[in-house]
Amino acid sequence: MSAPLHFSYVVSIRDITAPSIARIRAKIKKLASAIVVLALAAIFVSLGLWQLDRAQELSASEKTPPIQDQRIYNLSDLTSAEGSLPVTSFDKTVAASGNYIATYKAPNQKAADGTVADWEVALLQVDPTSAILVVRGLWSERLIEPTIAMSNKVEITGTILPSQFEDRAANTSSQISRIDSSLLTSSIDLQLFDGFIAASSEALRVGEISRTRIEISLPKGDVPGYYWQHISYVVVWWFMAALVLWAPFYKRRENDDEELRAS
Repeated sequence: MSAPLHFSYVVSIRDITAPSIARIRAKIKKLASAIVVLALAAIFVSLGLWQLDRAQELSASEKTPPIQDQRIYNLSDLTSAEGSLPVTSFDKTVAASGNYIATYKAPNQKAADGTVADWEVALLQVDPTSAILVVRGLWSERLIEPTIAMSNKVEITGTILPSQFEDRAANTSSQISRIDSSLLTSSIDLQLFDGFIAASSEALRVGEISRTRIEISLPKGDVPGYYWQHISYVVVWWFMAALVLWAPFYKRRENDDEELRAS
């Protein structure tokens, strides 16, 4: 007795549909895997391109001369004795007034033109509670204006710069190893500004003090090192992208080898 027609039809449809569903699932799985692989590769490539752009921007910034701000700021407009010197204040021209309360020798200092010499650095008290270091000029010219004393009010104009971080000599009571107000915190009972002023002019009530002024360059980071650091990140991210794209082929080859060993 033959099976009912509708039963044979259902069985045949089931036999046909089961493999088809399995193939569809396999294709969907492969498609999803491909999408994930391409998405990860695209992310790694974009990260590499971003690091490459950063490297190019860094290189270009060194070739483009900075625009000098010609405005003269009051010291209090740029910084305060309570905090660190803001990066945005670096290399700006400031005006300040007060009394010199101490003088220090800063040996082996290097000017913008490459000249190495000993500098005279004075501590300018700008108000009853705070003071800032001022590079006045060459140590050899410290006696060029004998009338200046603690009782004389002096008005200065100059460039504000960040504190130095590298010692150039020994630190003593009359000599500082670097131009950094933190070296004086134990001996000066005032709040000290971070950074210092490279004076371009000084004036007393009787007139301007004429002496050699020192031009100091703003410290620069190790640009070549930073540049190649960005380039190394580019290599790493693009290597990761290549690895992600290669992984599925490695997995497929591994599966094929397993099937050959099984057969």
